[in-house]
Amino acid sequence: MTELSPSMENDACVLRFRGNLSLLRARRLSEEIDEITAERITVDLAEVDAMDTVGAWLIHKLVRDRGATVINATADQQSLIDQVAKADRPIPTEEDEEPVIEEIVGRVGGATQLAAQTMLGLLGFFGQLCISLWGIMRHPRRFRFNAVVMRFEVVGVHALGIIGLMSFLVGIVIAQQGAVQLRQFGAEVFTINLVGRSAMKELGVLMTAIMVAGRSGSAFAAQLGTMKLNEEVDAMRTIGVSPMEALVIPRVLATVLMMPLLGFYAAILAIAGGGIFCWLSLGIPPITFIQRIREVVPMEDLLQTLIKAPVFGMIIAMAGCYQGLQVKGNAEEVGLRTTTAVVQGIFLVIVLDAFFAVFFTAIGFT
Repeated sequence: MTELSPSMENDACVLRFRGNLSLLRARRLSEEIDEITAERITVDLAEVDAMDTVGAWLIHKLVRDRGATVINATADQQSLIDQVAKADRPIPTEEDEEPVIEEIVGRVGGATQLAAQTMLGLLGFFGQLCISLWGIMRHPRRFRFNAVVMRFEVVGVHALGIIGLMSFLVGIVIAQQGAVQLRQFGAEVFTINLVGRSAMKELGVLMTAIMVAGRSGSAFAAQLGTMKLNEEVDAMRTIGVSPMEALVIPRVLATVLMMPLLGFYAAILAIAGGGIFCWLSLGIPPITFIQRIREVVPMEDLLQTLIKAPVFGMIIAMAGCYQGLQVKGNAEEVGLRTTTAVVQGIFLVIVLDAFFAVFFTAIGFT
């Protein structure tokens, strides 16, 4: 038990502490000390049996804030009070303000480094995928046909509605905007050329790839990320099942095989949307529209779509599966990796589309 006995002696308030001056009684003693209003204070430690750092802090606080005088302290007590006083110094927290230019350059450099690491990771992931495919070709019984068919339904059949509606509306928008501009030159009939070639050559497969990246790519990342977080992927490796063969290859194959069909389907519905607009707004009959489409849309445009679509599908599926298998730590990582998979997939699709545009022009596919 610690007791505090204040008394007035020679115009000074003398605080006599008795017993143990320790953490257990620190709060009560602090409240009692705060109630003392005397200007001159003397602290008498003659009857203190034991003191810890908290008790020494109370005495030091009286000395520091109210100018108290300490008397009858033993050598050990005085040493402890001195050590507490020595440690009572503000810690300098200088924040070095980085120049704006250096901060911008640092962020750009960090983003570039992260992009390079991600590309190297995707390249390594593609190598693992090729090795797993070669192993399945050597041992066909390891191929999971049912898993691929199930992904056909998820990637393709379930996406027909949203992709069809989006493509139909995009076709109407292209026809409407093109007709407004071409009307200035009296060339509204060339709206058919604009709709047919843009839908079949570019927009059909590109919009489909973006939709599949947002739909299936995010789903792949979330599914594999959750399995990785629950240690299901590690459990598969433990029992001798390759995650690449069981989880990644069915998703990649399904996306690669379904993308050409979805891209062609989207292009046809975009052309249909443009045809309906031309019929209702420009007075071009459907028969005339179809005949004109057959004349202005070459087979090379369809061939470009069928070449680009599987590549886009592989990039989207690989980005989703790769980011999903990188999940570790906590559930928040699943959301971050899912977002990264969608952004990465769409970005790579657009970059490859620009590459294909230059490449096909160079070889004469105009």
